Amino acid sequence: MSNGSSITEFLLLAFANIRKLQLLHFWLFLGIYLAALLANGLIITAVAYDHHLHTPMYFFLLNLSLLDLGSISTTVPKAMANSLWDTRAISYQGCAAQVFLFLFLISAEFYLLTVMAYDRYVAICKPLHYGTLLGSRTCVHMAAAAWGCGFLSALMHTANTFSLLLCQGNAVDQFFCEIPQILKLACSDANLREVGVLVVSVSFAFGCFVFIVLSYGQIFRAVLRIPCKQGRHKTFSTCLPHLAVVSLFVSTGLFAYLKPPSISSPSLDLVVAVLYSVVPPAMNPLIYSMRNHEIKDALRKLMTGCFQKQ
Repeated sequence: MSNGSSITEFLLLAFANIRKLQLLHFWLFLGIYLAALLANGLIITAVAYDHHLHTPMYFFLLNLSLLDLGSISTTVPKAMANSLWDTRAISYQGCAAQVFLFLFLISAEFYLLTVMAYDRYVAICKPLHYGTLLGSRTCVHMAAAAWGCGFLSALMHTANTFSLLLCQGNAVDQFFCEIPQILKLACSDANLREVGVLVVSVSFAFGCFVFIVLSYGQIFRAVLRIPCKQGRHKTFSTCLPHLAVVSLFVSTGLFAYLKPPSISSPSLDLVVAVLYSVVPPAMNPLIYSMRNHEIKDALRKLMTGCFQKQ
């Protein structure tokens, strides 16, 4: 194939060639997908309906749940359909849309996690200025900036990737359309065009990562100065879930996109892709609600109200 325009469809990676294993994959992904929909849906509903949760931290958590719902809905349903119908095909336009939406949502999520680190820093290190620095209008602007930066980043990468010449066939070694796998199909000299765009994105991502690390350095210093052990425990309980989410998201995402080609293999790429695209959207609600009494109380009230209406 001489260029990208001659390709009408891509062939995604099949999880298995045996029909029973394909159906097993379908049911496994269906269970994870429904769990993610339910958990994130409950977080969104609880935050929206309980006025006690109308604070900056929970406003950002609501946005995180929306992004998680979007990202897992971009990749998993297509993979489930392919396993169920025993096919690997995705149209050229569908692949481009999947790349754009997935990059948009995970980029916005990373920027939002940076904003959430700032929220925790202000809440713990500058509590007297919390209401001033994080008013409702400021929170909306910060969340909108995270979504907007994700949109621009995805648009830049998607436009650049799908303007490359593709000389290596149309088989994508991943269960969804992923830029590193599509770049493997590009002509050898065409990969250089992505380097400049990648440098810009990595610079922004590295800046966000440094900001998160510095924020938590200040947070831990402030927490360790709290004389009361119970106070330290309560403060840590609001920070550790966010830190766990950031660690999982950043470590798997960086490994997926920046690992050297010498250690790349289809099985390793598949495991890493599942870890950064499927696991976080399903685990984030559990991580945030496991030790959060306010979320638990809001969910309990929500459930009680639903049953009483019935």
